[in-house]
Amino acid sequence: MLVGLGNPGPEYEHTRHNAGFCWLEAAARKLRVSLVPERSYFGLVARVNRPEGPVWLLEPMTYMNLSGKSVAALARFYKIEAQQILVAHDELDLQPGHMKLKLGGSASANGVKDICAQLGTPDFWRLRLGIGHPGVKAEVVNYVLRKPSSEDREAIDKCIEQSLDALDLLLAGEMERAIMKIHAKPPRPKLPKPPKPPAALAPRDAPENAS
Repeated sequence: MLVGLGNPGPEYEHTRHNAGFCWLEAAARKLRVSLVPERSYFGLVARVNRPEGPVWLLEPMTYMNLSGKSVAALARFYKIEAQQILVAHDELDLQPGHMKLKLGGSASANGVKDICAQLGTPDFWRLRLGIGHPGVKAEVVNYVLRKPSSEDREAIDKCIEQSLDALDLLLAGEMERAIMKIHAKPPRPKLPKPPKPPAALAPRDAPENAS
């Protein structure tokens, strides 16, 4: 089950806090499925039939802080184990252009905390998409609810694109290989070779001194 966290409504579209929504919508496009409203699960849902079994995509429409209500409803109905769930969300502690895939652990984001509480366990996968930190705790709420700069948006989009290169591995449950692919740093661009200095004239080619 793939989950992207964010807030519903046009006023929140493409804000930093909606990085998880952006990731899930990109995954849906790659898998060629459409997210549709499902009131029973309090969100937008899509199903993909894979050789290893069905995969559910979910965008909770509960607002970020109540994401667990939506995730738990779908997981319980289809008997999806916590370790079969991947939650993509924005991460203040990582700079734009950085991301981390991990299983379980503590949660600082309220949406992730609510999922832990509703599932009764923290042992689900998280894809943490870096959005950076404003530097002052009092500014965090306004910061996450604003749109990133064009430079930061490009960095976040590149992370999403790179992570989706590992989508088949994620869906197949090959998490170690997926981690290696997602955490891999892009190759550094090769610097152009400096031009060769002109060859010195050989003695026999040197011009004769005028007499």
